[in-house]
Amino acid sequence: MRSLFIAAFAVLASPALGQEPVSANVNIVDPVLSFERVFASPSLNGPVPRGVQLSPDGKYLTILRNRERDSQRDELWGFDIASGEWRILVDSEKLGSGRELSEDEKMQRERARVGNLKGIIRYQWASDGSGVLVPLDGDLYFARLDGSVTRLTDTEESELNPKLSSQSGYVSFVRDRQLWVGKVGEEPAPITPKEEDTIRWGEAEFVAQEEMSRLTGYWWSPDDSGLVVQRTDESPVGIVTRAAIGATGTKVFDQRYPVAGSDNALVELFVMKPDGSGKVKIDLGEETDIYVARVNWAPDSSAIYVQRQNREQTVLDMLKVDPATGESTVWFTESAAREDYWINLSDNYRFLNDGTLLWWSERSGAGHFYRFDGTTWTRLTFGDEPVTSLVGVNQDTREMFFQQTTNVLSQQIYKTYLDGGNPPSLVSDPAYSNSAAMDKSGQQMIVYRSAPNQPPQSYLADDRGKRLTWIEENAIGEGHPYEPYVLGHVTPEYGIVKAEDGTDLHYMIMLPKMEPGKTYPVFYYHYSGPGPQIVDKGWGGALAQAIVDKGYVYFALDGRGTANRGVDFEQPIYRAMGGIEVRDQKVGAQFLKTLDYVDADKIAIYGWSYGGYMTLKQLEADPGLYAAGVSGAPVTKWELYDTHYTERFMGDPREVPEAYDKASAIPEATKITDPLLLIHGMADDNVVFENSSELISVLQEGNVPFEMMLYPGYTHRVGGPKISPHMWNSIFRFLESHGVTPPE
Repeated sequence: MRSLFIAAFAVLASPALGQEPVSANVNIVDPVLSFERVFASPSLNGPVPRGVQLSPDGKYLTILRNRERDSQRDELWGFDIASGEWRILVDSEKLGSGRELSEDEKMQRERARVGNLKGIIRYQWASDGSGVLVPLDGDLYFARLDGSVTRLTDTEESELNPKLSSQSGYVSFVRDRQLWVGKVGEEPAPITPKEEDTIRWGEAEFVAQEEMSRLTGYWWSPDDSGLVVQRTDESPVGIVTRAAIGATGTKVFDQRYPVAGSDNALVELFVMKPDGSGKVKIDLGEETDIYVARVNWAPDSSAIYVQRQNREQTVLDMLKVDPATGESTVWFTESAAREDYWINLSDNYRFLNDGTLLWWSERSGAGHFYRFDGTTWTRLTFGDEPVTSLVGVNQDTREMFFQQTTNVLSQQIYKTYLDGGNPPSLVSDPAYSNSAAMDKSGQQMIVYRSAPNQPPQSYLADDRGKRLTWIEENAIGEGHPYEPYVLGHVTPEYGIVKAEDGTDLHYMIMLPKMEPGKTYPVFYYHYSGPGPQIVDKGWGGALAQAIVDKGYVYFALDGRGTANRGVDFEQPIYRAMGGIEVRDQKVGAQFLKTLDYVDADKIAIYGWSYGGYMTLKQLEADPGLYAAGVSGAPVTKWELYDTHYTERFMGDPREVPEAYDKASAIPEATKITDPLLLIHGMADDNVVFENSSELISVLQEGNVPFEMMLYPGYTHRVGGPKISPHMWNSIFRFLESHGVTPPE
């Protein structure tokens, strides 16, 4: 499942890999964390690689590692497992052209949550392990393990969605709304026609990229004999005129944006040969108002499987398609676990060589794995706590590896068997919260782990979880960026409060240095929307530490609607956003007021995106409960947000307008009596600025006092080497101006 809000949460709640660089002239270390240092380079999280992959032969490991003094620029590094040697494979500063990216590529990067990164963003191994395909500055390169690099394209246009075919015989990409293909080393050519501006070939439509975690619009067959290509007709989609207000001018974009209750793009799929010949249309059914959620080939290229989701997102059909004719049949149908629920899409499935399917489903009330042979379903995992991810499969030994929630607050890696009936065995260290990925054979594992007192670590392990070598040990010792601040590090405390119906709600609290008899203000961070779980036992980053260092209690609580607790915990937000979440966060505030070290009159709430929306709804619902609220990039009317995300939870506004009216933050905005700071990037292409401009107008017309901090030229991610400290210093100046301050 994907939410547009995840990116904002990750950036603002916990500065992570690839975040804002700042001047390297940080020579004098203050043991009290400042916001300037939190967002400086090198990152206080230490070295945290991205894009970790194993070569197809399992002999080489590659990572994207940022520069120590520029944590937004990534380079490609390789580790020879046999020799134990690291070396840089591609240096983006030496190789890159510095060419300006196209608007399409910038938008794709925003959708992929890498819009703030420079250098090498992604790469792909050749199937024979001879090298990697590297996109850089809009062009393509092939880097071999002997150190040589071949430039494959050199154009002013960007090559979008570049891929090597499954057998690495071809290189393919999208340029100017056409799909281009060529044999490696030869000149590529378009294999789809050039049509009017509303027709795109080989690209995923907006909602697929933004909400379905589907960033591609074409798929190679395993044997390189053909490929499935998406044709997208955007003509039915309404145009949103988006003003990107910058510091020295305003750019106006006519963006095809399907707001809730409006028409989506028309998506068609075609099978064709690598040269574009033999084109056959895939039968997706008579209903065109659907979502193409996923596309896969059978391992032997004998069939194509398409996941077709209805507009309501309550039914998903797995279509089995004949590549020669395009004819399809429904192989099976997955329905929502409850009538008043939805289907969460996932990538947790695998088509196996024996013709069966390993499939993740919430049909039991929590996510679990099943194996389907075309007739019978065999359940493979069990328990009340959800299985959250497929790690890998070893088809020779019939073993599968998966990630599961344990005790709500951590994730662990387990192994079980594809034939069912075997209890799972733990292969990760329960002292940490873990995630993992495996090579295609399921024999080697890349483990990522962290803990409240340990920044993210990564290592290569065997299929029993035994560590073979560190990728990044990232121990906090001499020379680690966080080492100067270790003595002041505050370990979070965890607990449970009861919701109004008795449901357990988990919280996290961090305490400043306190004096007996004094009470302290609270910085109450919340997100509250579907998707992110913010209270867990992983590394939280340095931002919360900086807030605690300023003398504030830091508090967060996961209310209902949050992921990783199962269907019944998420379901209460169905057609009722801004309801149960507000009441659950109120329980958190009431709990804080019972603590003898908390100043009950100084509880300030902060949230970004969905959290910004929640700040508004909380201030409207309970005037006087909070001392102040900070609302960052809020959705204020759900009719302004896109179809796939909004209708999944809220339904179609044409059918349930009353649900949208009740969820809106606009009608009761004038009830806000507590101090409010509104923040928004003025070029936001995600939660468009109109959300805030309408709120501003209503508050002004109602003579309601409030403050705002707007950022010209910034999108939904307001961040940078100077901007991030500016924003956070502004937040705390706002709190200080309203008396939400630590005791003298």
